Amino acid sequence: MKPGMREGQSAAIQTEVASEMFAQFGGEVVHPTFSTVSLVYYMEWASRKIILPYLEDSEEGMGGAVSVKHVSPAPEGVTIDITATVTAIKRNIVVTEVVAESDGNIIGTGEVKQVILPKVKIREILRVENKT
Repeated sequence: MKPGMREGQSAAIQTEVASEMFAQFGGEVVHPTFSTVSLVYYMEWASRKIILPYLEDSEEGMGGAVSVKHVSPAPEGVTIDITATVTAIKRNIVVTEVVAESDGNIIGTGEVKQVILPKVKIREILRVENKT
């Protein structure tokens, strides 16, 4: 990793809830609201925005863990702001606290852990996992 990343550093993204983000299984909509799956996706994306400027050309980030609390619904058309803040950097592991909110209403909170690895190592891991 390139130097400079620090605890307290933040990155944010914004999205508007669309029908493809609804809670659904097997193509059947369960609730016409922002799904937990979509919440995790955007939390990971905001967290990834933090690491991107610090990756060497030979490195990539991989998801190591996600914990999430989905506390409030967000119907179609609502704008959600997702902010990730670095809470820990341990060697090649970056941990972020993430908050998703809309008009001051908390939609979800969570933590994302990313592991920074050489691309060569990732390819090796994927080859092994694909053989099992």
